[in-house]
Amino acid sequence: MEFIFGRTFSMIRVTKDITIEELVTKYPKSVKFLMDRGIKCIACGEPIWGTLEDAILEKGKSVETIVEELNAALASDTDLSGTET
Repeated sequence: MEFIFGRTFSMIRVTKDITIEELVTKYPKSVKFLMDRGIKCIACGEPIWGTLEDAILEKGKSVETIVEELNAALASDTDLSGTET
């Protein structure tokens, strides 16, 4: 557990090298997080092939920023769109 900004977070650590298939299988709520940021990770109900880094770079976004935000969202009590649950 890690304590940040007065809140305790579990230590989920998604890396840029995780495959999209593994990401959406382990963390289904990550789909909405990525889609809200314009990063396609599902097509016709099936995960897109490749890594999280590949998907982020395809959209010209910052890999480091997206991975950090995703980890923070997964570790917190948010619904991954930023809304507290």
